[in-house]
Amino acid sequence: MAPSFDHLRDEDLDEEDFDMDEVDISDLREKYEVSLEQGYDTFVVVDGLPVVTEEQKPKLVKFLLKKLNTVGKAREDSIDMPMGPDGKSKQFAFVEYSTAAEAAAAVRQLDFTPLDKKHTLRVNKFTDIDRYGREGRVEEEYTAPEIPPFEEQEHLRSFMADPSGRGRDQFVMFRGDSVGVFWNNEKDQPENIVDRPHWTETFVQWSPLGTFLTSVHAQGVQLWGGASWSRKRRFAHPFVNLVAFSPNEKYMVTWSNRPISIPDEGHPSLSLDDDGKNYVIWDVETSKPIRSFAQLDTPTSVDENGAPRKQKLPWPAFKWSADDKYVARLNPGSSISVYELPRMNLLDKTAIKIDGVVDFDWAPATVQRDGVKTYEQLLSFWTPELGSNPAKVGLMTLPSKQVIRSLNLFSVSDVKLHWQSEGAYLCVKVDRHSKSKKSQATTLEIFRVKEKGVPVEVVDTIKDTVINFAWEPKGDRFVIITTTEPVGPTAVAPKTSVAFFCPEKAKGNAVGNFKHLRTLDKKNSNAIFWSPKGRFVLIGTIHNQQSADLDFYDLDFEGEKPESDKDLTANLQLMNTADHYGVTDVEWDPSGRYVATWASFWKHKLENGYHLYDFKGEQLREEPIEGFKQWQWRPRPATLLTKEEQKAIRKNLREYSRVFDQEDAERINSADVAVVQERRRLLEEWYAWRAQVEEELAEEREVLGLPADPVADLLNAKTAAIAPGQEEQIIEEIMEEVLEETEEIVN
Repeated sequence: MAPSFDHLRDEDLDEEDFDMDEVDISDLREKYEVSLEQGYDTFVVVDGLPVVTEEQKPKLVKFLLKKLNTVGKAREDSIDMPMGPDGKSKQFAFVEYSTAAEAAAAVRQLDFTPLDKKHTLRVNKFTDIDRYGREGRVEEEYTAPEIPPFEEQEHLRSFMADPSGRGRDQFVMFRGDSVGVFWNNEKDQPENIVDRPHWTETFVQWSPLGTFLTSVHAQGVQLWGGASWSRKRRFAHPFVNLVAFSPNEKYMVTWSNRPISIPDEGHPSLSLDDDGKNYVIWDVETSKPIRSFAQLDTPTSVDENGAPRKQKLPWPAFKWSADDKYVARLNPGSSISVYELPRMNLLDKTAIKIDGVVDFDWAPATVQRDGVKTYEQLLSFWTPELGSNPAKVGLMTLPSKQVIRSLNLFSVSDVKLHWQSEGAYLCVKVDRHSKSKKSQATTLEIFRVKEKGVPVEVVDTIKDTVINFAWEPKGDRFVIITTTEPVGPTAVAPKTSVAFFCPEKAKGNAVGNFKHLRTLDKKNSNAIFWSPKGRFVLIGTIHNQQSADLDFYDLDFEGEKPESDKDLTANLQLMNTADHYGVTDVEWDPSGRYVATWASFWKHKLENGYHLYDFKGEQLREEPIEGFKQWQWRPRPATLLTKEEQKAIRKNLREYSRVFDQEDAERINSADVAVVQERRRLLEEWYAWRAQVEEELAEEREVLGLPADPVADLLNAKTAAIAPGQEEQIIEEIMEEVLEETEEIVN
């Protein structure tokens, strides 16, 4: 019922009470005023549609709805498709979503989506089009863009063509405030290519295939490359801390511990949708952001008593499949979110629910499994024991999300997943505790991924704590380091044991069971560094001021094999031992010929610098550098040679080695000749300088009236002092000196 005001008398109404000019309602306007720009945030404009008539329009709308509803909720009556005077559509439509978030998701995920073979959708915010028009960015009359003339660009892989013809590798050094890129010259001083002060503000990083050098700044990330080392890409992520690339360099993730704050005047790359986010995923080719994410939840694990414990945030937080088609992140304890590239939409619109999931990892290569023809990527994960349910390790194929193999585990304290570089094996390192939880043992469960049914082999039960594990790259051998002492940073390096494992010999191409090869006790080693080509491995002690041992091993030694190892696929031999005090980092070059070790200024300030060794452990160079921070070898892309061509090269390696030895000898001889020529040049310069000085001295004597040769004049004066006919007299002067005197009394 409407309210009645009949009871009010005229004398009760004061005109001043209703003078609207005197009433301040600014607070109400601010609260209830409708912003036209914000009111259109649920609208998007879809371009790239086919031309249809009024009769064909309903079919196109229904077909378009299937695409639009993959990211939100749009109705048939919320699509407005303008028609021209000729009765045909204008190839675009206005679409209204239920919420602004759905509209933003449509712009992000549906833009560049193919509608059919001939049409690709372009999706933009309605407010963006209106804003660009108001700002004068869109002209009333269409003007065809000017196509700039073709300019040949630098080859980004030019570093693969070593001008010396020796196949040298490049590396980058960050020391003091300067960053330099060099050619490796073995024992000689490295050849500088480029050196720039203040090239980065925090650190430098190569992209996975060596195409770009990454520099990190407060304004964002920059990529450099080509022969001129010019800037190729720029990614504006304020206060970025960390950077990670996808395996094939198509995408990049940046992270900052400060949430993104978009200023009022806007940002050159990011939008209001990215405000408050910490992670940004970029397209490297276009330098444009694909999607941003807020800070991930702090992961938790379960201790031996079943209580949750917080861990550090993992990096990289987003992990890539080997083919760059998927990227995934962990939602600790609940699920794994897998996104499809390049649209970054959630696979099947939902996360993969795995109760209690602690960690996951992609296979580092596309694995062609026995009996499986369809192409899919492999993902491994593990879950802890929850109540009466055992811990579990699983292998899942994507995008089908099928678990092809799972393994139940009991009495589990911790699990680590270790993939072999080609994805042929997955080693699950399981730390188990006893019923009393007072003792612990480790088992190695190896999934043979390429074999039918993915069999699992239990390698060994190890009573000591395993602190390190590493597969041989492109091989089937591995090394572990164990200790009986508590794990953690210590002033004195703990006593450790290094154990080598390899398969038994088997018939044909099959791989036999894994067997223990040898254990080296009473060591201080804590790190394993395999050559990227396999066979050679460096076992070292790093991050310790008391010990800095570096042991170089060959697992295919060509000498006599011990009788106990006749049935194994390895012949272990210690080639050399080195010592680098204060070593903090070790890295092999991509060819597997050289190893760099360095003591970083970031970790301590004692004897900073680097050592360079060959694969046998022979030291080639040692250079102390004040303020030395970082060394990184430049990665190489995968070889273009087929497996047959590589086998032919290995078969004829002795013939190639003769040519290489001859080239090395000629280079050494030419270097010796160059040294002799340089010495002769210096000697000739000295003679020329002396002649010039003598000439200047003679001119000065002439000006001063002095004799040209004072030595000759002095001899002439001495000769003139002797009377004519008188011969020179030689006067001898004899001097006696008593050296010793002894007095003896004789009876």
